[in-house]
Amino acid sequence: MGLNWGDVEEIGIQLYEKYPDLKPLTVRFTDLLRWICELDEFEGDPNTSNEKKLEAVQMAWYEEWKADHEDDEDL
Repeated sequence: MGLNWGDVEEIGIQLYEKYPDLKPLTVRFTDLLRWICELDEFEGDPNTSNEKKLEAVQMAWYEEWKADHEDDEDL
C-alpha cells in the first residue's frame, strides 16, 4: 500500500532521505508538492493537497532534517 496525505511522517522521512542537505523550511510549496508526488510510493491525489497538508509534511521533513543538523548555527 502506497503513501497518502495522511502519511505525513513517512513522507517527511522520504523527502529527507532524498534531499538530505536541503533545508526544508526554504522549500516553496509548489516544489514540495511536486517532490511529494514524485516519491515512488506516493499514491495520493495531488488535487487534494492544500496548504495545511503541505505545511504538515514540511514540518515532518524539518524535524528529520533538524535531528541531523543540531550543530548548525542557523536552524
